[in-house]
Amino acid sequence: MDSVSKSGFTLTTSTGEEVTVDETSSTKYEKGTTSTSKSAITKGQHVLVLGTVSSTTIKSTQIIVQATGGSTTSTAASVVPFQKGAATTSKQVGTIPASYTEGSGTIVTGTTAKKATEAALAVYPGGIVDRVVKLSNGEYEVHNIGVNWPHHIFVNQDFKVIGAD
Repeated sequence: MDSVSKSGFTLTTSTGEEVTVDETSSTKYEKGTTSTSKSAITKGQHVLVLGTVSSTTIKSTQIIVQATGGSTTSTAASVVPFQKGAATTSKQVGTIPASYTEGSGTIVTGTTAKKATEAALAVYPGGIVDRVVKLSNGEYEVHNIGVNWPHHIFVNQDFKVIGAD
């Protein structure tokens, strides 16, 4: 997190994109897995923001502050930052569900979407998740935008990342 104001804050993603986060009176705050208040958000902390994306602004519905002593280890180096006009990296890692077809599945929300998003961004931080889809085999596809790779992150029923493309 870069700066904090009364109505929100700005942050820089691991891919270098600056994002403005607008908070509302209904925004929920957590530190780790415990409910907290807006005052828990301070400059320099790592956060996960859930909400509605419009360009480089997120209208937040929930903000999760990384708990003290939490792991900051990630595979951010494997995330390919978005560059306008650059060809998309085409690679697959891990397991891609055999029955997966882009655009298939059912949009999920709430706790399920939150858990899948947290799992995906813990392994591949830096993008912005715009939807989570439950696939026919019960696994989830987390749709990651704002990066050239990975665009789809696959999470199993136990909310463990199993693959990406």
